[in-house]
Amino acid sequence: MTAIDLWLIDTRQPADSIAELWRLLDPDERARASRADPGLRERFTVVRGAVRQLVAARLGVHPTEPVWRYGPNGKPEPAGAGGLRVSWSASGEVAVLALAEGRAVGVDVERLHEPRTAERMAARWFPFEEARFVAEPVDPAERAARFTMLWCRREACVKAYGGRLAQSFGVPVAGSSPVLVADPGGLGAGPSRLCDVPVAGPFRAAVAVLGESSIHVNVREWNRT
Repeated sequence: MTAIDLWLIDTRQPADSIAELWRLLDPDERARASRADPGLRERFTVVRGAVRQLVAARLGVHPTEPVWRYGPNGKPEPAGAGGLRVSWSASGEVAVLALAEGRAVGVDVERLHEPRTAERMAARWFPFEEARFVAEPVDPAERAARFTMLWCRREACVKAYGGRLAQSFGVPVAGSSPVLVADPGGLGAGPSRLCDVPVAGPFRAAVAVLGESSIHVNVREWNRT
């Protein structure tokens, strides 16, 4: 069994915290943040700063030391980190970071989609059975919740395999969590494990790791240090 440490990050931080986290960012991260509007810049700073703190604590280094290398489709990993694999995602005031040893990992968090948009997107992009699952409930809020859950699972798989979202639309990810994705189709080779993650408020989240063996997710909350 593989243990996954999953951190919930509240991106709503006071100005002094954001200033401290800004000092942890590398030049590329600061440049990217500076191109965004103020709200997105603050969220980016909190997420990247928190990721640096948590990854550095795991590696036993200073938060300014991790250097990111990027895969063909933009997936970041810390260079020279041995078997540590990482993935993170943000939506509004919530961000999530997943850390796993020895297995590629992907994580996604999403705010609930608008019900009519959710049903329309499911009908267009999801396998037939999943689209029908989304459209089935009478309650529009439940349709939105089902769609967002499946979307998070799909995004988590994409990140774990390091693929592109379009490659995942034919891959079935429905079922009771945890889910074994036996055939990832065009995403890559070999199976993966998917698990829903409890997140408060109007959000859904999921994490995926490559490989067939089981996983255990330890959910924690990040606190600024």
